[in-house]
Amino acid sequence: MSELSRAEKMRYSRHLLLPEVGEMGQIKLKNSSVLIVGAGGLGCPVALYLAAAGVGRIGIIDFDKVDSSNLQRQVAFTQNDVGQPKAEVLATRLREMNAHIEVEVFNDRFSATNAQEILANYDVLVDGSDNFATRYLTNDASYLSKTPLIFGAVSRFQGQVSVFNADEQAPCYRCLFPDEPEAGTILNCAEAGVLGALTGVIGTLQAAECLKFITGIGELASGKFMTYDLLNANFSSFKLKKDKTCQLCGEHPEITELREAQVQCSAEIGTALSADDLKAILDADEALTLL
Repeated sequence: MSELSRAEKMRYSRHLLLPEVGEMGQIKLKNSSVLIVGAGGLGCPVALYLAAAGVGRIGIIDFDKVDSSNLQRQVAFTQNDVGQPKAEVLATRLREMNAHIEVEVFNDRFSATNAQEILANYDVLVDGSDNFATRYLTNDASYLSKTPLIFGAVSRFQGQVSVFNADEQAPCYRCLFPDEPEAGTILNCAEAGVLGALTGVIGTLQAAECLKFITGIGELASGKFMTYDLLNANFSSFKLKKDKTCQLCGEHPEITELREAQVQCSAEIGTALSADDLKAILDADEALTLL
């Protein structure tokens, strides 16, 4: 177990003053590793706070590049970063913030092909994604690899936070939402919008749950599903139990290996309809409405 240097003791002095954390807790943080899926609205505040707290090794996986529309909420990026890989830019910010930590970058999409190999080298998984397909994948990868999942999601003015797969008795994401939503029934951020500060609230809560898990302090949000309504200034929480019939973590699981969920947001529907596809629909002589 690595000890803290004098410089680290100075840097983390406010943590060391907390009896619940202390030097042993800070050493746990130093020796821990966290993989963050997504370097966007949630991933940015999560990564910044984990780096500031002294999490020893942080992995960031994201294949996207910084866009000007990201700057309203993705606070690790500046105007000069537009067009650059998100994971690389965020990693640079973290290294500038804390020279005592290690940051690993994966300029790739978190997929069924690479998830288990990458996750095998980390203690905690944080879901900062913005789509249902990745949320189901992170949940399944978390459960199958026995890696706790710090979950967060946002839309418009509302956010959600929970901890899944924290132990054998803990529920997973599928215990609450068993099946992927049907294509075309959901909106993405580009269509629905999101208030920028909301991502900071939810991302910071995710970081807090991650730090609690690593240090072993307090009561985790495992077995709870927390929601935040920004417009009404209201936090709510309800208990969530493990579902014995869950197709992933239940008594008779049907999902035993990773697979890609096919979920499209409504803004994406129609863009993949080719001329040949349209002709086939018209030739079928079925009623349709063309917008």
